[in-house]
Amino acid sequence: MMKVAMIGCGGIGEYHLSHLTTFGDIAQLAGFCDLILERAEKFAQETGRGATAYTDFRVMLTEVKPDAVFVCVPPYCHGEIEEELINRNIDFFVEKPLTLDMELAKSIEKRVAEKGLVTAVGFQCRYDMLAEHIKEFVRQNPIPFVDCTRFGSIPEVFWWKDKKLSGGQLVEQTIHQLDYIRYVLGEPETVFSMAARGFVEAADYDTDDLSATVVRFENGALATIGTGCYAESGDAFDSKTVFSAKDKRGEMKLLDTFEIFGGQQQEENEIGNLVVKGDGGLSSVSKNGLVYQNEGDPGFLCDRTFLEAVLSRDLSKIRSTYSDALKTLAFGLACNKSMETGLPVHVQDLLK
Repeated sequence: MMKVAMIGCGGIGEYHLSHLTTFGDIAQLAGFCDLILERAEKFAQETGRGATAYTDFRVMLTEVKPDAVFVCVPPYCHGEIEEELINRNIDFFVEKPLTLDMELAKSIEKRVAEKGLVTAVGFQCRYDMLAEHIKEFVRQNPIPFVDCTRFGSIPEVFWWKDKKLSGGQLVEQTIHQLDYIRYVLGEPETVFSMAARGFVEAADYDTDDLSATVVRFENGALATIGTGCYAESGDAFDSKTVFSAKDKRGEMKLLDTFEIFGGQQQEENEIGNLVVKGDGGLSSVSKNGLVYQNEGDPGFLCDRTFLEAVLSRDLSKIRSTYSDALKTLAFGLACNKSMETGLPVHVQDLLK
């Protein structure tokens, strides 16, 4: 039975707590830390197992002596916590994005490797029931183009509305899509991004309303990624990634469905949607193919896999280690750098 602690008892901490309370066969929830003591106390009470609340994570680590820690803090708060965990040889799970400081993340990644620590990152979408189907679709069908969209509203936390603290929507939220595309398609080579403001009216607001990115991948494929936080109605929300092949396409709605269109034999004289090709045309028959439905919360498997790896010292089932998540961070921060400079950015340059 391992001892588990948590640093950061806000909304994302609540998400992980809902999983951790079901893992009583392998984990004892022993300590919770938050700058607001009442939040840590609430988490401790919810466990019903005598966990202790703290406001100083160093004191908690000294008194609780956890085997593993969940780091659930905002993007701008990373650094000292991870360094302390590494110094104490404590395995840790960290929420995305790793940080907003690429040099800091590379330093942490290097020290984690030197210490041989078990790490995992909160890219739980990799653990859904769709990922293997999408990876198989990509293996069987060369994908020249990917179209990704994510449009929503403004989260109700103060730091999210300040790009210096959150990294903006693309790095703080849409990074899930960036990571998923990396996971099933491969590594990005170059990005070019533009941002826009003036569509959102909100107090203490200093971040982009939307951004659009063009990506070239190492395998030659292109992608467009559009994301925005200006939506005021569910009718305006969209979260979809389309993988386009020569004779079919696969559409993923994040944590919901993966639907394959095309690839079926067309009947003679059957009329569908017109697709222009040179001087002639191709008709697309509106027939649904396979539909894969995600069920449940992949975060359970994501969190459980990390804890089991801590016990076994086998990282092979962890789908997003700190080292791998560093590449996703570079993807997102390269987009931000392109927005700032107005120039294309090579993702690998950030990883050097």
